[in-house]
Amino acid sequence: MNISLTRASLACVSALLLAQPAMAMFHKEGPTPDEARAEIQTMKQETLEQLYKENPDARSEIKSAKGYAVFSNFGMNLFLLSTGRGAGVAHDNGNGNETYMKMFSAGGGLGMGVKKFRAVFIFHTAKAFDDFVEKGWDFSGQADAAATTDADNSKDAGAADAAATATQGVTVYQLTDQGLALQATLQGTKYWQDEDLN
Repeated sequence: MNISLTRASLACVSALLLAQPAMAMFHKEGPTPDEARAEIQTMKQETLEQLYKENPDARSEIKSAKGYAVFSNFGMNLFLLSTGRGAGVAHDNGNGNETYMKMFSAGGGLGMGVKKFRAVFIFHTAKAFDDFVEKGWDFSGQADAAATTDADNSKDAGAADAAATATQGVTVYQLTDQGLALQATLQGTKYWQDEDLN
């Protein structure tokens, strides 16, 4: 028997065994569709509770709307490139139907850090809601998709003025760990249906 060959084989096997935990981190299976839907529903409820705490008027605004959508995004900003992935659900107030969706954003940004935020879209018209759910949105080609808010024009503007108009018939609120953002940013963001969850 070739001793050197045996030692080499043992070394290879040992290396593979030691590498398995590290490899498992990269090949970790994601949640099942049911688990993913449950996580999104929990996120939706927590986000709405936070929004109502920050701006109580948003509750009646959502109740009287055609529908709404809630998204959670985890973004990383590294030097000049920022990217983010997220998930959410659109709720039809008329029939109670829910459509699970994905989001992705990529854009320029200076600095380095990690940014988490949640967004609530309120659809005031059936057309706005249906267009969002059926066609999705793509702001990737727009320089700045967030409209200016009332807070930009008033030093005394409060939480009620922190809503921005994303497009006609749609109001958007953006929440961070620090609270309600004074301007929601949709630059370079795309939204579409999640085929795996619907």
